[in-house]
Amino acid sequence: MDKLRDFLKSWPGRILLILCLSPLALLGVESYFGGGVDPNQVAQVGDASIGLTEYQSAVNSRRTEILEQVEDASLLNEDVLHEQVLKGLIDRTLLEQQAGRLGMTVSDDTINRLLRQEEVFQDADGNFSNDQFANFLRQRGMTKNQLFAEFRNQLSLDQLNASIVGTAVYPMQAVSQLIDLQLESRNVWLHRFNWQDYTDQVKLSKNDIQAYYDANKETLKSAAMVDLAYLQLSPQTIQVIDVTKEDLQQQYEAYKQEQAIVDERQVSQILLTGDNAKARADTVKARLDKGASFVALAKSESDDPSGETGGSIGRFNPSVFGNDATAVEKALEGLSVGDITAPIKTSFGYQIFTVTEDNGSKIPTLESMRDDLTAKATEYKRQEMYADKVTAINDMAADGFSIEDIAQQENVTLKRLKDYRKENNKSVLSQPAVIKQAFDEFTIQDQAVTAGIEVGNGTVWVQPSNYRPTKTLALSAATPRITQILRQQKATALALKEAKSLIAGIKTSADISKQSVSLQSLGAVNRQTTLLTEKERGLAFSQQAANNGVVAVASETETGATLLVGDRIKTEPQSPLSDAQRAQTASIIRDNLGQDQLQDYLDYLRLVYKVEINEANMSNAQGR
Repeated sequence: MDKLRDFLKSWPGRILLILCLSPLALLGVESYFGGGVDPNQVAQVGDASIGLTEYQSAVNSRRTEILEQVEDASLLNEDVLHEQVLKGLIDRTLLEQQAGRLGMTVSDDTINRLLRQEEVFQDADGNFSNDQFANFLRQRGMTKNQLFAEFRNQLSLDQLNASIVGTAVYPMQAVSQLIDLQLESRNVWLHRFNWQDYTDQVKLSKNDIQAYYDANKETLKSAAMVDLAYLQLSPQTIQVIDVTKEDLQQQYEAYKQEQAIVDERQVSQILLTGDNAKARADTVKARLDKGASFVALAKSESDDPSGETGGSIGRFNPSVFGNDATAVEKALEGLSVGDITAPIKTSFGYQIFTVTEDNGSKIPTLESMRDDLTAKATEYKRQEMYADKVTAINDMAADGFSIEDIAQQENVTLKRLKDYRKENNKSVLSQPAVIKQAFDEFTIQDQAVTAGIEVGNGTVWVQPSNYRPTKTLALSAATPRITQILRQQKATALALKEAKSLIAGIKTSADISKQSVSLQSLGAVNRQTTLLTEKERGLAFSQQAANNGVVAVASETETGATLLVGDRIKTEPQSPLSDAQRAQTASIIRDNLGQDQLQDYLDYLRLVYKVEINEANMSNAQGR
């Protein structure tokens, strides 16, 4: 097994497991091993097709990968997942066809040589074993020809990939310049002009609004919305009132089982039966308390055959006592060697026990663990009650109950969200999984209650109503949005105008304090400073200042406009990066450039090979 695991980490093993082109994370071709092409295509790429089975298999594999990294499944956007998987499969198919057209292939001799080097196929003497190779193929339901064909295809893709990505050039001189930029610093003074402060100066006419509407009509659309009624349930909302003795005992037994604790105590007994068993038991106990021998009294007084050997019944076994096991176990709880119980009434009569030997570890008593066991029993019952309630609500939703009736019958608070949006949703239910269910075509049409949607550590049920699809807004409806946009644009322009008007009067550091606005001194900052926004950081180092002078610059920013003043840019005399770190930085930059080149190449291939997507099959595969 270790050899197999190592093999699966090697190049041919990875081909079998994932078959992906690493720079694009293109998904594998699991359907190849299923034998044949699915006639239900989701896409035609040149002369090749992507089958429905292949597509669904790739989606499931990618979904599993993501859910292993994300705790809350409701955060997974299924539409984006399907889109990315389809793009990956199309990209891979494009490259496969191009590799074939360019004659990129790998010989059988090369594949044979590579496989012979794999330890998983070698015997104890390090020689290639045909038996191990054949067993490997049988386990995966493959033939040698299938394996070779898939390796040849993947290695051809790797060749093409390397030929594209490997051509990216970024000289070390450019790397050094890039690093040097990160070492720059200068003293900076700052003033931000907020556009909101200029709105009272903005004048808008009907013609302004009409002109903007005419130019941007197609972008002025209403958001798709519904009114949403929903139920939200989590284990924390379930109230557990009573924890019984049986619940505690169950948790106690579970604890002992988890800890692999076994009661190794050897036990002896005296059994008294008959009409006067209680009186006889009390008398025997009194004699034991005065020091009488347990063995002797067992031989003379016990009505059980074990009395002949001094009452020994071996290791304590609760199952022997049936319904009385709990009472007997409680009586023996915490007893050490030589301790004697009080008489216990059981279905056998009255029994007195003593511990004669203890070869096991000390078992904590139930009483000593009561608080912890109570907490565990409470949580166990809470989860159990939660699961039952989720099932009950799901059943009612499936039976067509309204969300109001479900809330009333199950005593769950009914909540509502008005104008629940499909896009740009910032509500308390903004998870993609909830949005997808709320805007499901059949759910909207039937105004049905959805099945439970897992959200975080709870479950949500939604019922949409009053669906409003997206549509182009009429001028009257679009006017408030246009007014807001134009007001911000014009106010920002006024803020920038004022910022630029101050630039001419700032030539030296002494001029900074003479301005009509107060400029905040940030001290010495570099390109990584968090005191400036990303756009402001670029602006701060956009111009060099004269010797013994300062430079003032202004630009529109996220909040309006920013006026920045900087003295002369200084560069650290020595880079903190070693030659090895510089080389690593250059490699990272080249890889990123290579990815851009590969994407450009794929865009070119889309012009060479016709790509057609079967929207109907895609919709079916996505459950739409």
